[in-house]
Amino acid sequence: METESEPYVRLASLRQLHQVMADMNTARSLADTLQTVANGVVSALGYELACVNLVRPDGDLVVAAFSGNPAAEALITGRVGSRESWERRLSMGEQWGDLVFIPHTEGWVLDDDDVPQWYTEGPAPRFEDEWHPSDRLFAPMYAPGAQGGATSGELIGVLSVDRPRNGRRPGAWGREALQMYAFQAAIAISNARLRANMQRALVRLEREQQALRASEESFRQAFEYAPSGMAIAEMGGDQHGRILRTNDALCRLLGRPASAMRRYSFSDLVHPEDIGTLLRTSAEGGRAELRLGRRDGTYVWVSLRNSVVADAADGPRFLLTHVEDIEERKRRELQLAHRASHDSLTGLPNSAELRSRLAARLCQRPQTGHHGAFASQDAAFGHPVYDAGGHGFDFVPGGKDAYDVYDHHVHTVAPEGEHDDGTKGLAVLFCDLDGFKSINDRFGHNAGDAVLIEVARRLSNGVRDGDTVARLGGDEFVILADGLGRADAQDLAVRLRNEIIQPIRAEGRAVRVGASFGIGWAHCGMTADEVLKSADERMYVEKRSRPRQHRRAG
Repeated sequence: METESEPYVRLASLRQLHQVMADMNTARSLADTLQTVANGVVSALGYELACVNLVRPDGDLVVAAFSGNPAAEALITGRVGSRESWERRLSMGEQWGDLVFIPHTEGWVLDDDDVPQWYTEGPAPRFEDEWHPSDRLFAPMYAPGAQGGATSGELIGVLSVDRPRNGRRPGAWGREALQMYAFQAAIAISNARLRANMQRALVRLEREQQALRASEESFRQAFEYAPSGMAIAEMGGDQHGRILRTNDALCRLLGRPASAMRRYSFSDLVHPEDIGTLLRTSAEGGRAELRLGRRDGTYVWVSLRNSVVADAADGPRFLLTHVEDIEERKRRELQLAHRASHDSLTGLPNSAELRSRLAARLCQRPQTGHHGAFASQDAAFGHPVYDAGGHGFDFVPGGKDAYDVYDHHVHTVAPEGEHDDGTKGLAVLFCDLDGFKSINDRFGHNAGDAVLIEVARRLSNGVRDGDTVARLGGDEFVILADGLGRADAQDLAVRLRNEIIQPIRAEGRAVRVGASFGIGWAHCGMTADEVLKSADERMYVEKRSRPRQHRRAG
């Protein structure tokens, strides 16, 4: 009898269940775990057929494992049943605790749904609890939830069992055993899934680490063997700009070993005039052209391109700097700029550069005309200021100061009258060579060019640093000398004339030229052309006033 044999069956089943559960929890993969669950139903719980229907990510259930009949296994393994059909099955029939039993009297309505199933043949039941071939028994498997109960989590699958070996519907012990088995199977499947996910994550992490190592190696090689300079510098904090790493190309460019470079920041190496450019580039990223110091004390022009490398959590961390040698290009640019602003024969500033330098010192103050004189009101002192055209006098507060601060500009002021009154201003000396045409006519243009070159050299040597000597054109030269009084300007003209009249070697012979100087004064309110015209007119006055024999020296 069942009631008499049940204790013995329970003991044997417990031994088998213990072994099956051990196998479930030690399976090497999710697929092995699912197959072990199906096999355990057949070997430990006394059913001839068992199927594991696993919930997929989309919610439908797939036949993931089958045990007991190879033909049925080949027929339905891998087939999918919709979640809607499964929910209808689990909501009908008889509830045996967490189990669902659908007797053959109700199961016929399920014959046409999309849940994969097998059909077995057999005689009709002869007594009340005999198993019918069309009976269905399902054991839902729920993931363990926070409450710890068997049904407290989400559905992860359904165990389908068929054909008990004793031919009877399971009694109380058989039902409880199947229910407990489904609960343990759910734990084993959840753990297997977790292990599978962890393994996939580890594989993915290892691949990412391999890719990262490959990327780092690629970066290292690109950094180390780049043909132009590369550097990594700190960004932010007390060590902002400190160089952490350099490549060989940058070390060769600056003539400094890598160990020495790590003692510097770029602000230590940049030319003092380029510090502002460096700071803007470092703060904002981007590109700049500046000069970096070599070990021998010279500077090299480079194109500096910064990339701010940021950390998602901590913000900017360091700068990746690309340094390209542009010395040759800068030299060509400077040569072109020099050619555009300097005389090709003598190397002196040309007419355009002279006017630019002169105009930079002058401004047009607010003025109102009155009989040729210009008047304005000094906002700072409340006194009128007068510029009398080419005569060059200003009335400024405090007497004969050389400059008047007006509208954020330091005005250029000329000495008053024909005598030295102590005022110092910007003297404009207009020089015209005497007797130069006869040298060109007698000895040729090569001799004339040699004379111009030597005159330019003597004029340049005769002035102070900061003064400008320019070739206006032909045999005309102009000197801008700031901070001179009338006596100083006249003494300068005499000294320069005495230098020019000395013999000059040209085409193998000694020749002489004379020089006439006109002294004009620049002050605000005049244009550069007006200043030059004033000095030119005074030069012609001076040239006409001297005897002809004193003007030329052949």
